[in-house]
Amino acid sequence: MKKIVFVDMDNVLVDFESGLDQQSEQTLQQYVGRLDEIPGLFCKMKPLAGAIDAVHQLNEHYDLFILSTAPWNNPSAWSDKVKWVTEYLDDIFHKRMVITHRKDLCQGDYLINDRGKNGTSEFSGEWIEFGSERFPDWQSVLDYLIPSNK
Repeated sequence: MKKIVFVDMDNVLVDFESGLDQQSEQTLQQYVGRLDEIPGLFCKMKPLAGAIDAVHQLNEHYDLFILSTAPWNNPSAWSDKVKWVTEYLDDIFHKRMVITHRKDLCQGDYLINDRGKNGTSEFSGEWIEFGSERFPDWQSVLDYLIPSNK
């Protein structure tokens, strides 16, 4: 049986900043301090460098799921995230997506996430802190999870 790996979306699979770059200055001003509430923002983001290839490699060794949080005050974010997955990674994550504000309630072996919020730091498996000194990019994650990959 393959080990379970959960993968976060924002700043792990997707480049959050790339979605903001596509917004008008007026929209950015309107949502200052709460940019994640911009309607339609999440489906406009581009994949983070190396993410698509890395997930395909991990899929050969692990049972993968997306484990993401969506802003409560932005209902379109929930459907935007599904649209993004369908466009970029439907072959791996089709019907393998959990959106929750309590990531610690999900059981798995690894969680690849950039922040310890929403239950990440309490996750019962191993938290791989994406973007940290130890795991600065997807290559470092692959080297850790697929040792023969080095």
